[in-house]
Amino acid sequence: MEIFRNDKLIGINNFYFSKENDLMKVKNIVQFKVSVAGIDLMKVDSKSSGIYKDDMLIKFNSKTKQNDKDKFVNLYLDQNQFVIDGSSFSGKTSSNYIIGNYWNHSVVKSAAQISPLSGSVKKQKVKFLGKENITLYGNNYSTLHFKILSSEDLPDDKKINLDIWYDEKTLLLLKVSYKKLGLWEYRLKNYE
Repeated sequence: MEIFRNDKLIGINNFYFSKENDLMKVKNIVQFKVSVAGIDLMKVDSKSSGIYKDDMLIKFNSKTKQNDKDKFVNLYLDQNQFVIDGSSFSGKTSSNYIIGNYWNHSVVKSAAQISPLSGSVKKQKVKFLGKENITLYGNNYSTLHFKILSSEDLPDDKKINLDIWYDEKTLLLLKVSYKKLGLWEYRLKNYE
């Protein structure tokens, strides 16, 4: 996926999927930089990996450099609970919660999402906005459009408020959009 801010390409959010016996492995690389007049306002370099068995997350790790701050998540499944050691949260939480990197359509069915950068847990409400046709890179898609919002009182900079589009037939993540210091869009350019 390509990351745009105010319609200017600023980085990537790429997912790599592989199967090994009965496990599915998902690697994710996020890199972007926002600069104004040659000054870097925001810079993110993140790498993560997740392991799924029977569509259930059993292990997730990430390391992120956001500006000059180190963030991390180490998560594993233990007796139907996630044990999280993260830079913003350490403890146990429901295994029904989903890592919030959005490739997994189940995020729209979950009562909360776990930050893939810091491990924080944010409760959410999801509204199906309807079917919508969108065009990305000259390709037309019939999509399912959802709105995800925080369902708890949080500071504005911590709230979830985003739109997300999945392919209607395959549930492939096509686009994510939100406003935070400008309009951000993550757009699927290609997939194999």
